[in-house]
Amino acid sequence: MTASTVALAPGPVTGPGVGAPAEILTPTLRELTDRAARADYDRWLSSTASAGGCRRPVQLRGEVHDLDARTGEILTSFHTGPEPDGVIYKACGDRRASVCPACAETYRRDAYQLIRAGMAGGKGDVPESVAAHPCVFATFTAPSFGLVHTRRANPAGRILRCRPRRIPEYCPHGCELRCRRIHKDGEACLGKPLCPDCYDYNAAVVWNAHAPELWRRTMIGLRRRLDRIAKAHSTEVKVSYAKVAEFQTRGMVHFHALIRLDGHDRHDPAAIVDPPPCVTAQDLAEGIRAVAGFTWFATVGHPARPDGWTIGWGAQLDVRTVSRAPAGEVTDGHVASYLAKYATKSTETVGGVPGRITLANLHHHANPRSHHGRLIRAAWHLGGHDHDDFKALRRWAHMLGFRGHFITKSRRYSVTFKLLRTARADWRRRRHRTAEHTDEETTLVVGLLSYAGSGWRTTGDALLALTAAAKAREHDRTAREEITTTA
Repeated sequence: MTASTVALAPGPVTGPGVGAPAEILTPTLRELTDRAARADYDRWLSSTASAGGCRRPVQLRGEVHDLDARTGEILTSFHTGPEPDGVIYKACGDRRASVCPACAETYRRDAYQLIRAGMAGGKGDVPESVAAHPCVFATFTAPSFGLVHTRRANPAGRILRCRPRRIPEYCPHGCELRCRRIHKDGEACLGKPLCPDCYDYNAAVVWNAHAPELWRRTMIGLRRRLDRIAKAHSTEVKVSYAKVAEFQTRGMVHFHALIRLDGHDRHDPAAIVDPPPCVTAQDLAEGIRAVAGFTWFATVGHPARPDGWTIGWGAQLDVRTVSRAPAGEVTDGHVASYLAKYATKSTETVGGVPGRITLANLHHHANPRSHHGRLIRAAWHLGGHDHDDFKALRRWAHMLGFRGHFITKSRRYSVTFKLLRTARADWRRRRHRTAEHTDEETTLVVGLLSYAGSGWRTTGDALLALTAAAKAREHDRTAREEITTTA
């Protein structure tokens, strides 16, 4: 048993070398030996493979039947009763790497396939011709709500001083608005305001809450602009996108978006066709820059701000054309990997919490002496208003006000998570289907399963299951490397 293996286990279970008292390990060793000594150990270990290394799998109890769809005859039946624990295990499916790394990795791979299919095609109804469509990668950021410590770099990549000033300046609260340090990557002060009392926390959480609406209006403006260009050439175009939200260290969300230009077929509006040559990737990039500059709206009034807050994009906007050439500055593979990576993150960069905040734990998380705590405090305070725009702030206080999905796409852009997951489930079902019942079109699967609990039965079970899953992943990785090397 290694320290890394023990660290994978849920709860406070660790061992010598990772900071745990020796007495904690004794019950765990007993659980390990008790499970390994059972006659059905191999069968139990095989059943845990369905959880795929999940930290907190769902336990299901019941039965599953394969029926002949034409006659209703039961072909095969499976009951959880004879299983070693009387249940089967299913992965929790959480997308957050901080909660369950194994499930988050599965989610990341699905996100990669979903995003890449919109650029390369070949999956579902997405034709391979989309690879030639104009496509740009854009990053939309939030405006400034106060001076914060940051890492700046010049065009050559050299890291500059945080906020150098020849003459010292002070805010009304007496804090110096200058920082001559060159911060290291991951330094604790990054993203923290130079003066917390000057930082507009109310406006920050309100902006996070309305960022999805700002994105929607931006896409409307972009479509209208491109429609005018296309109409001048007596043609029509469509805009498709996939975007991922990421939290900056200052606690503000920003969007990485892959935006693709398609043509429009009046006879089949749902079809993905080539765009007209008169509308180019340059038109798409210029349209994004122009629309991001003038898209804004005002929220409804709040007692803290009767005139409402202005919601608009920040000055930092990065727009790059995506190329399929291997030597391109931004390739489709790079973009898909980049977006999929951030799809599994949440508010970890600012010390976020995975669960919702309630009155019972508000005092613990809304610490007025921390930047993250002040953001939560502002969301909770503003969420006391009756209007729906603000009432949801309390529910999403743990997300610093942001209430959108971390990865979204337009309907036409690509395939769906459901299609990818259904294909994976079908492959597994075919893999375990018996030779005498291989006709999938006439077989109906009926599951009568109920929830029986969450997590592994004991810490020892968790260690054994997670270790076996880790070894299986290492075996698969080695096999893929060997195939790549010999190909």
